[in-house]
Amino acid sequence: MRALLSVSDKRGLVEFARGLVELGFELVSTGGTARALGEAGLAVTPVERVTGFPEVLGGRVKTLHPHVHAGVLARADQLGELKALGAEPFDLVAVNLYPFESAVAGGANELAALEQIDIGGPTLLRAAAKNHPRVWVVARPEDYPEVLRALAEEPPEAQRRLRECLAARAFAHTAAYDAAIAAWFAERLEGRFPERRLLVLERRASLRYGENPHQEAALYAVRGETGPLLEARQLQGKPMSFNNYGDAEAAWNLVSAYDEPAAVAVKHQNPCGVAVAPTLAEAFQKAHDADPVSIFGGIVALNRPVDLPTAEKLAPLFLEVLLAPSYAPEALELLARKKNLRVLEVPAFAAGDYLDLRRVRGGVLVQDADVAPLDPSRAEVVTRRAPTEAEWVDLRFAWPVVRALRSNAIAVARDGQTVGLGMGQTSRIDAARHALEQAGEAARGAVLASDAFFPFEDVVRLAAERGIRAIIQPGGSKRDADSIAAADEADIAMVFTRQRVFRH
Repeated sequence: MRALLSVSDKRGLVEFARGLVELGFELVSTGGTARALGEAGLAVTPVERVTGFPEVLGGRVKTLHPHVHAGVLARADQLGELKALGAEPFDLVAVNLYPFESAVAGGANELAALEQIDIGGPTLLRAAAKNHPRVWVVARPEDYPEVLRALAEEPPEAQRRLRECLAARAFAHTAAYDAAIAAWFAERLEGRFPERRLLVLERRASLRYGENPHQEAALYAVRGETGPLLEARQLQGKPMSFNNYGDAEAAWNLVSAYDEPAAVAVKHQNPCGVAVAPTLAEAFQKAHDADPVSIFGGIVALNRPVDLPTAEKLAPLFLEVLLAPSYAPEALELLARKKNLRVLEVPAFAAGDYLDLRRVRGGVLVQDADVAPLDPSRAEVVTRRAPTEAEWVDLRFAWPVVRALRSNAIAVARDGQTVGLGMGQTSRIDAARHALEQAGEAARGAVLASDAFFPFEDVVRLAAERGIRAIIQPGGSKRDADSIAAADEADIAMVFTRQRVFRH
């Protein structure tokens, strides 16, 4: 039996090769792999002895030879033809590829990136995978122990099933590799929206079910991307569910928008309570008090390490998920009494641009994600009265909140706390009514934020009736003048952001 080994990632290589030798394999190898095996005291046949041709072009051509590929591709019924050609079969191929993705991620220039495009490796993997009824193909160091165990202990039928599984992994591996190369070319030549976009998803977790129990679900990572929740460490509690992930993403995105200590409570991907304060415990108490009913069974995100005073406020509540950068040991000890509470330690705040993908049947809508903060250079005071300093603080606080709500959306805020939220309504006036009714008397002296312009002055007049003192909205309606006049009449300060923030 012969094994061809040619790997860039040498984790576990020597142990795997030693195991193959113990099972009776002859080792054939190339370049640096052969050197590593030789230095470990293993007998290795250089690939040039098989091909009768030296490695050329600085190692660009090593295995692209009939004596290699015929040995890999020959079926069991073709071994006689192979022998007549003076070639011998390979029974196992272990190959992993030049590190193209890490080179590009590390800032490699064009020439350096091109040198990291593997040619012989994918060809060998595809050949071995195609011929998996006879040949073992191993594309990942993580599979080495499983292969050795199967070769030593498993019956033929179990070995056949594993070879088929390994073949599927090899084809997925080369497909993902080619997708990364294609994406690099496409982005350089065509920008963010090329003619073809190849998306590779890698399963991170199987979930109990989706939005509802009759729906199957899983969590996937987009190859080449990362995100705070994908890197989060779960410290306690039940496994995360499909809905937990959606709510946690919404909560973490919003809490990441604030520099001061902040707390965000989310229900069904909509904020239900948001607050900032000098301390985290105060911020959470204010977020809780903003809507003490809806927070029940919700998700809470905090943008500071959780200390004991904050944990003491969290502990009595029924929450599904808690997210924070870290936790004091005494805080974790207290939270551990809530056995079902999922506690996540999230290593990074949500930052940076990314593509937002949404499915339609048979296709995908792709857009730049809406992550741009309020642009002060575009914001314009359009009323006679400008916001006071305190009103400006609340307007800046309310703007990230309203952009996190489902459209049509209105957020009412006061003293760094949401006091009324209206979301998901089919008309803006209904969203405003909902938010202002929730706010009640707290609306007097508060500010109001809208995710899109006012088509009529009705929202301004309703806000005036309830005591709103300042409004922030995108502007851009044909009837802006009517809204401005209504605001001036009520002595309300109004700011146009010139930036609509729909979230459907």
